[in-house]
Amino acid sequence: MNEVRAEALFAPATARNREPLLAVLDPMLPEHGLVLELASGTGEHAAFFAARLPRLTWQPSEPDPTLRASIEAHRAAAGCGNLLPPLALDVTAPDWPLERAEAVLCVNMIHIAPWAAAEGAVAGAAARLPAGGPMIFYGPFKREGRHTAPSNERFDAMLRAEDPAWGVRDLAALGDLAAAHGLRLDRVFEMPANNLTVVFRREAAAVRAGPHASSDSA
Repeated sequence: MNEVRAEALFAPATARNREPLLAVLDPMLPEHGLVLELASGTGEHAAFFAARLPRLTWQPSEPDPTLRASIEAHRAAAGCGNLLPPLALDVTAPDWPLERAEAVLCVNMIHIAPWAAAEGAVAGAAARLPAGGPMIFYGPFKREGRHTAPSNERFDAMLRAEDPAWGVRDLAALGDLAAAHGLRLDRVFEMPANNLTVVFRREAAAVRAGPHASSDSA
């Protein structure tokens, strides 16, 4: 098997959104426990949040081995004892390589993946969160079927031109999906650049729906 060289990659958007995201995440996350970050990408968010939230253990994950190498490089540079090695985790897989997390975070993923990725992320999180545990999404969303800004509409068109299965998701569709798995909508935060941070919390008796329960196929 070819070894992937550990080279730290950088995404320009991360430097712009990490501080506003941290301000929202800090009071929404639990006082202690493990935060599972889905689709951690370059690993910059994981290193940044772990350093500033030492009360939490940060578990990055990523299906792409090149990006996992980047996560590991950022982890090594950060030197945070609460930042774990990245997991090889595909949210659409029926089995995930961990059994429990006190919180789950998904940043800028579900619009650049088929809807099955949102289904898998919600189902997997609901099966692992404790009662009251947050499932947090960040990214662009439509509200009531409409884009919140012309820039988001252009971005959506660009995504769908690249892959018809991609696209900016409607917040109501995500809410319906979450509700089917026993996750209730808690808070929606307006963020810079016409993005939203959306916080769901697991009900005390979460509904054990199948991994593809949804009324949305966009």
